[in-house]
Amino acid sequence: MADFETVFVENREFIFRYLLKLCRSDTLAEELTQETFFRAYINFAGIRDKERCSSWLCRTARNCYYAWYNRQKGLASLDDTDASVPGPEEHIERKLLAESAADALLDLGEPYAEVFRLAALAEVPLKEISSMYGKSESWARVTYYRARQMLTERIGEK
Repeated sequence: MADFETVFVENREFIFRYLLKLCRSDTLAEELTQETFFRAYINFAGIRDKERCSSWLCRTARNCYYAWYNRQKGLASLDDTDASVPGPEEHIERKLLAESAADALLDLGEPYAEVFRLAALAEVPLKEISSMYGKSESWARVTYYRARQMLTERIGEK
């Protein structure tokens, strides 16, 4: 029956190289190797075949790496979301802008309002819009462009 020290000496280089391939960082691979063998030490009594525990060590090393990766991903996403969360002033500004855009769209005459709704809001391709109206694709493009211009002017006035 192998003791933990023997398992450690026989597998530490193998586990380190395995983790190095996963993370591509010497310092991180060393840290994760330590974590792997720490977990192995804690659970060593529960291992049935201590002579052939290298596959168990690989799974443990992989789990350590994924746990580290998920923690890093979670930290990065928290940092990203903190910057993008609007404050109360921004929220009010956006709401007022949306209201003025909706009002301006209601005031827009036809076919401009409908072409804008189809192209911008419903994401209908301009080619399909032109066939709906029985006009050319360039007509749909120009109408959409003019609708955007009129909306920009009307929103800017408010």
